Amino acid sequence: MNKPIITKKGSLLERAAEVYDFSARLNARAIPESDLQAPPVRTPVASVPVAEAPQPVETPRTGAVPVEMPAAPVARPVPVLPAALPVPGRQANIDRDLLAENQLLIPGAPIGVLAEEFRLAKRQLLLTARQLNKQEPDKARTILVCSAKPGDGKTYCAINLAISMAAERDTRVLLVDADFAKPGIMARLGVADGPGLLDALGDPAIDIEKCVVGTDIPNLSLLPAGAQTNADVELIASGRTPELIARLLAADPGRVVIFDSPPALSASPASVLALHVGQVMLVVRADKTSEGEIRDTVQRLDGCEHIQLLLNSVSFAPGGARFGSYYGQEDEGQ
Repeated sequence: MNKPIITKKGSLLERAAEVYDFSARLNARAIPESDLQAPPVRTPVASVPVAEAPQPVETPRTGAVPVEMPAAPVARPVPVLPAALPVPGRQANIDRDLLAENQLLIPGAPIGVLAEEFRLAKRQLLLTARQLNKQEPDKARTILVCSAKPGDGKTYCAINLAISMAAERDTRVLLVDADFAKPGIMARLGVADGPGLLDALGDPAIDIEKCVVGTDIPNLSLLPAGAQTNADVELIASGRTPELIARLLAADPGRVVIFDSPPALSASPASVLALHVGQVMLVVRADKTSEGEIRDTVQRLDGCEHIQLLLNSVSFAPGGARFGSYYGQEDEGQ
């Protein structure tokens, strides 16, 4: 079972930095308490007319003192959140029972250990995206989820990250299955497969937006991998890839694109995709991934300057602090 479980210390990112000393290359740091908030919403503000206060009531000149009526409450401007844009492709319902069976986050469920861990993970990514937005606004909205080898839990973490990030008030998430040889996102969510990224890369006549699958999870949509081909690396390395990514970003200014790539040490598309994203979330399995494998993976993903570590499958110390204890879920089987 691949799932992040907390220890007595801070977030998964912080503990990963303690287990693997990569401070010179990797951005895996503790998050200051003051930074644990979503980026500000920079959207137009609706103009609401301000009610005028009534004037003092005139009284007859009989020596009576004029009575001033209390001012009416002043209406304040109401911020307008960006409206979700319609998905031109097909729509699908996500089976919540299947989410529970795969031990994935369930939207609307009570907050527990797993939800809090991915809250911390996404907050680090959002903080980095805020800084990237000053230099490369488009790349700031792209994230690659990768691992060194199969079995480290990257797809599990990619889905949970997407569901958690979709809960943000000002963010829509497009989760792209870019593990072309062994796609698994659609099956894990109980959604039928269909045309996807590889199809749009190979055929310029295909509108990639029409391949996007909307879901009944608010702010979450999916893009399948597409028909398998032996030329997947050549397609992803073509000049059409940045064009399609730009198209996906332009279709919705509030969209964040998350790519679930193949393991970096098992297939080459990961290193190519790293050239097109703003940051990488590298899933490291605590009981399996060696330090040498992490170093080799980081070298292959060197096309991206911002690499975050997510330490997966951590054993917690008995009696240690867990987020679940705060929410009354100390005995929760996570």
